[in-house]
Amino acid sequence: MKQKTLGLIHTSATLVPVFAQLCQAHLPGVNTFNIADDSLIKDVIACGELTTKTARRVADHIASAESAGADFILVTCSSIGAAVEAAAPLTGVPVLRVDQPMADKAVQTGKKIGVIATLPTTLAPTADLIRRRAAVAGAQIELTSRLCEGAFDALMSGDAAKHDAMVSSALKALSAQVDVIVLAQASMARVVDTLAEADRRVPILASPPLAIEYLAVTLG
Repeated sequence: MKQKTLGLIHTSATLVPVFAQLCQAHLPGVNTFNIADDSLIKDVIACGELTTKTARRVADHIASAESAGADFILVTCSSIGAAVEAAAPLTGVPVLRVDQPMADKAVQTGKKIGVIATLPTTLAPTADLIRRRAAVAGAQIELTSRLCEGAFDALMSGDAAKHDAMVSSALKALSAQVDVIVLAQASMARVVDTLAEADRRVPILASPPLAIEYLAVTLG
C-alpha cells in the first residue's frame, strides 16, 4: 500500500520543527514535506488584513503542494485561513486550515469561549471561524476576544520573556470569564506550560496538536 504524503504550508520557518515533531509522534507512517514563505504573514501584518494578492499567492502554494504529490495539505497559519478555505474547493486533494479542529473542539467544550491573540490579523479570523463552526454544529456560544497588544512586537524584537509575561497575564484573567480558551497563534502555546495548575482553570486549546491528531484519524 502506497504511503500517504502530507504537505505542510507555513508562514514561518520556526513552525517546521514544531510540526515535524508532532508528525513524527502521531503520523509515523505518513511522508511529509514543507513549504515555508514568511512573506505571506509579513504582507498580512503590513496591510492589516489578508489582501486578494496575498490570498492568490496562498492558493499558488496550495497548488504547488498538490503538484508535489501531497495527498492532504495542512496550512499552519490562522491569519490566512480565509484564503485556505477559498482555495480548498479548487484543489484535487483535501486542504485543512490548522485552526478548524481547534475551533470544533472549543465549540464542543463549552458555551463561553475565549480567544486570545497577539496580532489583530489573527484574532479576527479565528473568532470568525469559531462562530461559523458553532453555527454548523447548531451550538449557541458567547465569544470573548482578547488582544495582547505589544506582545508580538516584543517577541519579534527578541524579548520573549516580556511576550510570555503578557500572554500569561491575559490567560489568567480570561480563564476567570470563560469555559475554554483558544490560542489564536501557535507561538503562544509554550506559555501554557509555564502556568501554575491553579491558573489553568479551564482547558486551553492550541491548534498544532489538535490539527495533527485530527489528521492521524483522517489519514488512518
